[in-house]
Amino acid sequence: MPPSADPNPAAPGLIALVAAEGFPSSREGVLFDCQSCGACCSYSAEWPRFSTEDDEQLDRIPQKYVAANQSGMRCEGVRCSALSGEVGKHTACGIYELRPDVCHACMPGGDDCLMARKAHGLPV
Repeated sequence: MPPSADPNPAAPGLIALVAAEGFPSSREGVLFDCQSCGACCSYSAEWPRFSTEDDEQLDRIPQKYVAANQSGMRCEGVRCSALSGEVGKHTACGIYELRPDVCHACMPGGDDCLMARKAHGLPV
């Protein structure tokens, strides 16, 4: 992949999608850009849990990212193993298209997002 290539090509359109869906993408001048944040993916080892996924969805997630007890994503401390980059600087999800439903549900600027950002000392 060229150095200038986006490792997470779906995410740049996320802000546009969020705006189209009526969800906040900014608040009091703070832009919630997932690729420059990653706080929600590095907040709690209990967060990236499987809940509403069907077997077909779960089978597509590479086993190297799945917790030994199969309950959710494997974490290194509180950080999801699929997250690359530095939280608060530049991040990407290694399985963005295959990520669990809980990850889909976390909306930029939503309560979960703000809670994770606050825990990392990022602007809310």
